Order: sequence, then C-alpha cells, then structure tokens
Amino acid sequence: MNDVLPGEIGRWHRVEAAFRSSMGRLGYREVRTPYLEPTGLFVRTIGEATDVVEKEMYSFVFHDEPLTLRPEGTAGAARAYVEHKIHNVEPVSRWFYLGPMFRGERPAKGRYRQFNQVGAECFGDPGPGCDAEMIDALVGFLVEIGIPKPDVFINSIGNAETRERYKQALVKALEPKKETLSADSQRRLVTNPLRILDSKHPADKAAIEGAPTVLDFLSDEDRAHWDGLRRHLDALGTAYTVDPKLVRGLDYYGRTLFEIKGAYDKLGAGSTLVGGGRYDGMVEELGGPKVPAIGFAAGLERLLIASDLQVPTSVVDVLIAPLGERAVDAALVLGRDLRRADVRCEVDTRNASIKAQLRRANSLGARFAIIVGDREIDEGIVELKDLANRTQERVARADVVPRILARSAHGVVSAEVESAASQAEANADVSLSAPDAGDP
Repeated sequence: MNDVLPGEIGRWHRVEAAFRSSMGRLGYREVRTPYLEPTGLFVRTIGEATDVVEKEMYSFVFHDEPLTLRPEGTAGAARAYVEHKIHNVEPVSRWFYLGPMFRGERPAKGRYRQFNQVGAECFGDPGPGCDAEMIDALVGFLVEIGIPKPDVFINSIGNAETRERYKQALVKALEPKKETLSADSQRRLVTNPLRILDSKHPADKAAIEGAPTVLDFLSDEDRAHWDGLRRHLDALGTAYTVDPKLVRGLDYYGRTLFEIKGAYDKLGAGSTLVGGGRYDGMVEELGGPKVPAIGFAAGLERLLIASDLQVPTSVVDVLIAPLGERAVDAALVLGRDLRRADVRCEVDTRNASIKAQLRRANSLGARFAIIVGDREIDEGIVELKDLANRTQERVARADVVPRILARSAHGVVSAEVESAASQAEANADVSLSAPDAGDP
C-alpha cells in the first residue's frame, strides 16, 4: 500500500478531472458504492475459480457475516443497480466511479494491495455500437492525459453456449499436453480452461500454439455482434488488433473483451492500462431482469506512471510576510480578504526574518509577496513584490486585492475579477490595523 503526498496529488487531480470530464461528455453519471460488500457477491459474479477469489481477496467474518473489501467495482455497481431497481427508472443507465480497491496480489510496478481505479458501467444497451463508443472514448481519454498512441486489442468470447463449446474443444486440444503445462494451468484445465490462454508461463504459451480459437466457435448472433463492433470501430477510425487469446481474469465476461495498452517503456511487460468487456448475464444472476451491460476499469497508479501529464508546482499565489507581532494581525485580515476574492494565500506567522519569508514564498511558487510592518501599517500601505517580474511597489491597503487580481489577469480585469475585488474592498478595513475585539 502507498501514501500519496501533497507534492504528488496535483497529477492525481488532473487525471481524475480529465476522467470525470470524459465520462460526463458521454452522459455517464457518478455512482459511489461501499468499500465492503458481502463475500458471496464477488464469489458469485467474479467466479470461484478465479485468481481474485482464490488468492487475492481481503475477506473476514464480522458478527457471523462474511465480508470482503471490494477487489473491483463492477460487482458492487451491478448489485446497486439491482437493489434499487434502476431498470424501472430508465432504459439505459451509464455510471462511472473512482475509488480504492483491494487485492492481495503479488507486488508489481504500479500495482498495490490498496489501489485506485476509475471505471464505468453501461446497463441496458446490448449493441456493439455501445462497445465501440466506449473503446473510442477511452483512447481519447488516454491521449488527453498524456499517453500517446495507445494500442487497442479486442476479442469476443461469445455467449455462454459458445464458451461451453469452446472450452470443450480447448480441453480436448490441451489434454495430450497436460504434463507440459504449469501447475496452475493443469488445475485450470479442470476449473477454468479459458484462463490458460492468459498465462504468461513459457510452457503454457507453447502449449496453446495451434489450439483452436474462440472466434471459430461464435454463434450467428455472436458473429453479428463481433462484426458490428469492428465495423463501428472502423467508422470511428479507431485502430485495433484482434487478439483471439485475449481473456479477462473474471468469469462474468461474455462477447466483447478489450484491453488498451501503452507506455511500454515505462510499464514494461505489464503494459495494460484499461481492461473491460461485456457481462450481459450479471444483472439477472443477481436477481434482476435480463439486462445487458458492458464496463471497464483502469488503475490510477498505472495511468499516472504512463502519463506525461505535468501540473503547475505553485501552491499559493501570494505569501504575506508580516514583520513583528503588530503586523501579524493586519496580515491575517489581509490574507482573509484575498482568499474571499479566490486568491490562494498563505500568511507566514512564524516571526521569521524577511529573508526566510521570501525564501518561503519562492518555495511555494508564489507570484507575489506582500510585506507588512509597523511603518506600512501607520502609512496605510503595503510593499507588494511581484516575484515573477522582480518588481516592488508601495500600494495602498485598499488597492491591494484589486491590484493583485488585475496583475493575475495580465492587466485585464474581467467582470468577475472586478466583482471579487469590490467584495474584497467591502470586507477590508481602509487601514492595516487589526479589527476591534468585538468584530467578527
């Protein structure tokens, strides 16, 4: 698990804001589900024979109730969709989420046991157009946050009947090679054969060479959906690669599967940025009606490693440097007035030297430093230092806020700035003296 410190959080905010904006433009709305769910929810939806359920979930019993810290977001969203009978309210529901997930998996670059995901679910639209739109929008989002040229990989694993026919053919092809498979894949040959296709073990990769692909087993309906997905992606101009070996590690998927990879130089072999697909049977499995669905998820930590996105390092716009105890009161009032005008401001109340306070201003990336001392209070002025332009001037106390707002707007004061300045002037004392004890 990891800490995110103030010096890093700016990039997190930028990526989260870009994700919210991207999803909002598609008509998705935010949903927030609990971090804890009944353990049975994940066993039922993810699959008992998956690595997540077998090895990675943080589960415990509290007052005889089995609970699990959520390892992914789809199951909780589907549970909420069913529990609140959303299908009675709207024919199509588009939801997105951001938040922490928990898996006790092996450490890897950008993979933590408490990690953060962004994701989305679309309930109610069975068509491949919805799938293609989601994939295309995700490519745009990744480019927007500074991940150039992401690669899209797609596959279809068909409906339940298709998968059953394919599993039988895959087992038949791999049984003669069973002894060459890894221990995990030998077990999966009985419990979850499709997961062998996702194995990174060299022996498993060699064994599946020449094995039949699921695309050869698609039903007519599956084939129509698969052809439609590719046609829509072609119409959108979204490049993709068909990968018949692509499977996801969760049992609930069917038909469309996709992964988006990139930043190979930063992530190495673990270059998957986004993964998702259809899960048309989950809502019905959880007691709801038959409602088709598709979703995806992406790990925020991995996106941040992959992204070239930079953010400004400035923490405040203004540092106020009071000189002496009397000046601290005046500086606190001025700081409050600046913040009411939406100016980021820190008042240095350490009783430090002017040199130390100006060093502090530079370390915070402040554009301005305001110096207030006994003489300035008596004369009703301040010393305003423009640290970017290396200029200094004496400014009347009543003019400080509008002057900073005007300078921040590059000399052009908008109507909003004028309004904020007027309000700040109304709140400010004409002099630099502190308010009387009875004032608020």
